[in-house]
Amino acid sequence: MEPKTALLRLQKVSKTYGRFTALNDIDLVIEAGEFVCLVGPSGCGKSTLLRIITGLAHPSSGLVLYRDTPLTGVNPCSTIVFQTFALFPWLTVQENVEVALQARGLAPAEQRVRSERLLGVVGLDGFESAYPRELSGGMRQKVGFARAMATEPELLCLDEPFSALDVLSAETLRGELLELWLERKIPTQAILMVTHNIEEAVLMADRIIVMGKDPGHITADLPITLRHPRARKDTALIAHVDNIYAAISSGRGGEEPAPIDGTRLAQARALPGVPLMRIGGLTEAAAALGGRCELPRLADEIGIGLDEFLPIVEASERLGLARLEQGDLVLTPQGHTYAEASIPARIELLAGRILRIPLIRWIYESLQNDDNQRIDRGYFIDMMRRDFGHKAEEQLEIAIAWGRFAELFTYDADTRELYLVD
Repeated sequence: MEPKTALLRLQKVSKTYGRFTALNDIDLVIEAGEFVCLVGPSGCGKSTLLRIITGLAHPSSGLVLYRDTPLTGVNPCSTIVFQTFALFPWLTVQENVEVALQARGLAPAEQRVRSERLLGVVGLDGFESAYPRELSGGMRQKVGFARAMATEPELLCLDEPFSALDVLSAETLRGELLELWLERKIPTQAILMVTHNIEEAVLMADRIIVMGKDPGHITADLPITLRHPRARKDTALIAHVDNIYAAISSGRGGEEPAPIDGTRLAQARALPGVPLMRIGGLTEAAAALGGRCELPRLADEIGIGLDEFLPIVEASERLGLARLEQGDLVLTPQGHTYAEASIPARIELLAGRILRIPLIRWIYESLQNDDNQRIDRGYFIDMMRRDFGHKAEEQLEIAIAWGRFAELFTYDADTRELYLVD
């Protein structure tokens, strides 16, 4: 595997305006080949950070390096697309694109050739002579993309580029941008996008940087390893969205960061060896007792001993259906919902919850990213043995049982392969 190239490095970057600190101690690396999204609450400094990266603003302290060279002015290898269309209304579509090329000193003939090619790339053939007022919002933003890409930037920065568009236009333009990026139809080597739309970030990005506010700082750096194209209703995508919402609302990282490969399994706790169907009885009994009950009494209600009972409690905790408080089991809102739900609804609820567990999500995403969506169990055992030792086989069996119950993945004993459930 070729080593990745770090295009951009931020080291302890801070930005102050008088007594107000907008950004504090930002450390960030953007590598070639990455599509990275910045998300976070309003006022956390996302757009300010984007302007520092492109050289439109300067940090109060810290260092901005582009290809290991300190950035002292406007970054000539980057460009930015703003949420407003920022076109010159007195210029035609083609002239708006050529403005960026004039600043680079290109000859008029080269300007014309390059602008026409880019307008074709973004689907604006035939609109070269139109004026911005004659275009829809989506078409005007396409002109903005074409103008940004005219200078062939290595780093394309996007500041909420779809937020001013209607839902259909935004969806169309997102798809077109992803197609250009994934099929390498543009020379851009990395994309950094600011967005308030968490689902949009998960649909598009390879990494999501979560920021907190007062002052602006990075709270989490979360990889998104789902293969493209991504579906909004995919269980793993929904779990990523939930995890990022949790990271933003808590001001910390997500609940349990999902590993992108076996090298991060050491972060994972061992799964309790309990069938997930046993959780239904626990939540039902706890709900009947008002949603809070001493553990020994709850075990008596269910009719099992504590040694058998405690793994069920642990599983319920891991899935966010219950928590322990001073020796009592307390159902969470999700636990109450689970206790009252039908079997299909329970399966759907559990699918989203267990994908928050690193081991389960790693298995699921490994299968999803495989061309055949089938992988020999030996691969998982080898990867897990480094972290779970002699319990790797046992942990895989538990994971298969949990994945099968939630209808995420299962196991073919004949071929000794795990595979996704359709």
